[in-house]
Amino acid sequence: MTRKAVIRLRRVYDPPEPGADGVRVLVDRLWPRGLAKAVAGVDEWPKAVTPSAELRKWFHDGGSTEEFRQRYEAELAEPGAELGRLRELAAAGPITLLTSVKDPASSHAAVLAELLAD
Repeated sequence: MTRKAVIRLRRVYDPPEPGADGVRVLVDRLWPRGLAKAVAGVDEWPKAVTPSAELRKWFHDGGSTEEFRQRYEAELAEPGAELGRLRELAAAGPITLLTSVKDPASSHAAVLAELLAD
C-alpha cells in the first residue's frame, strides 16, 4: 500500500507550525523581502523548481493563467528540475511548499503541489 503524500501550501511569512509542516520548502526564485532566514524556518530552497524569470515576467505582463500552467509544467518536465528530490521528501513525510504570494492556492506553488501529489 502506497502512502498518500501530505503536501501543504503556506505563505512563507506565516510562522512555522512544528510537527504539521514537516519539511519546509521555499518554492520562490527570490528570497522573500523583509524576512530573516532564521525566522523563515526554510529547510530547502530548490530554485530549479521555481518558474523561470522569463516565465514570471511573461505572466506578470498579462499572460493567461492556463498558459502559465502549461509552460510551468513544461519547465518542470525538463532535466534538472529537481522534482525527484521533492517527490522523495513528500514520500517520506509531510512537506510544506512556501511562497511569498498572497494566495498560495492560486499560485505556481499549487501547480507544483498537484504534480507532486500525482
